[in-house]
Amino acid sequence: MSTPNGRGLMIAMIDVEPEWEEEFNRWYDEEHFPDRVNCPGFLSGRRFVAVDGSPKYLAVYELESPEVMQSEAYKKISQQSPWTKRIHEHLTSVKRNVYVEITPKPKTAKAE
Repeated sequence: MSTPNGRGLMIAMIDVEPEWEEEFNRWYDEEHFPDRVNCPGFLSGRRFVAVDGSPKYLAVYELESPEVMQSEAYKKISQQSPWTKRIHEHLTSVKRNVYVEITPKPKTAKAE
């Protein structure tokens, strides 16, 4: 059972060759992102583009737990399609981190 805000987080920060941005975004929106947000254990996903600075693209995925990244379902979608292989050749920077939530649970008031 997951908590309302999930127990894990995966972030990806990416830069792509400028002439490949249009295809990169189409690939991300049509293949990469849907595969992840529909994968069991992924609770949500959001994409961002930097107003300024680099990396230009950021994706944030909320996970039931960091172990989702080791699941058979995730391993299946992680296999690179021909489109993914083509896009990866034009990425200039990729950083992906997986986190476990450490937010303390709220303290409950003691009954007197």
